[in-house]
Amino acid sequence: MGDPTAHGRTFFPARTGGPAPGGSPNRTRRRRPRPGSVATHLVLSLGALVMIFPFCWQLLTALKSLAEVSRVPPTFLPEDWKWSSFDEVFTALPFREMLTNSAINTVGRTAGQLVFCSLAAYAFARMRFKGRDLLFGLFLSVLMVPSSLLVLPQYDIIQSFGLLNSAPALFLPGMFSAFGTFLLRQAFLTLPRELEEAARIDGAGSFRIFWSVMLPLIRPALAALAVITAMAAWNDLLWPLIVNTDPEAMPISAGLTSLEGQYETNYPVMMAGSLIASLPMLLVYVFLQRHFVQSVAASGVKS
Repeated sequence: MGDPTAHGRTFFPARTGGPAPGGSPNRTRRRRPRPGSVATHLVLSLGALVMIFPFCWQLLTALKSLAEVSRVPPTFLPEDWKWSSFDEVFTALPFREMLTNSAINTVGRTAGQLVFCSLAAYAFARMRFKGRDLLFGLFLSVLMVPSSLLVLPQYDIIQSFGLLNSAPALFLPGMFSAFGTFLLRQAFLTLPRELEEAARIDGAGSFRIFWSVMLPLIRPALAALAVITAMAAWNDLLWPLIVNTDPEAMPISAGLTSLEGQYETNYPVMMAGSLIASLPMLLVYVFLQRHFVQSVAASGVKS
């Protein structure tokens, strides 16, 4: 060992921590918010308030009396908080039956699109067959056709099957969509082909590869399609009003329209029913929003 003071220099161990030279040990450095970040948060907060305001107004309207709702100028907060409108909804309508019909319609459409659209999307994305691109172009052309033009032929088909005023009449025409096929095809295209090749070497067939290897990898896209389809089915109005005229066979979206009278509308009761009807879709989106955002962000990565 040599002398640490040799050659006129003294060696000390390197510092591993502690305050900077000339600094105070109790002083912490705080980052000042950037103007761009503050502006972004202000804009997002304003957008959130704009989105939340209709739900707040809906709730406050449901808690007002009919005379207070009709007052001009309108009042923001109710003078007398009335909760009776939520009870009147269940007496003015067969509300439980309508909620059940809406649930059946939503589950039937969503399950059908997840099954049929995923099978079609896998075939268009991963299989090679003659006329594949032409057939897929025809599928996409359906997106340019307004859905209202399909009401009459779909009604004739449901009537010929004798399914009017029934639960299957609500969801059968909506169990497949060109949009769902396109969305899932984009998700399948982002997966590497090495996964399929490795599965085929292990002896897996096409359906086994689809079900056990590829389908679990596109769960965000499946969740996004489930959210979009569920919301569209739950809020559908035109088709249920045409195909199911019996109040007990209507979904809640069509049943709430019957609360609108010719000369007077009970807006507190209507707002109470609309608020109850919107809660299931809010819960679905809250639980699946992470997958929804991931799928929308990655849906156009590869075409």
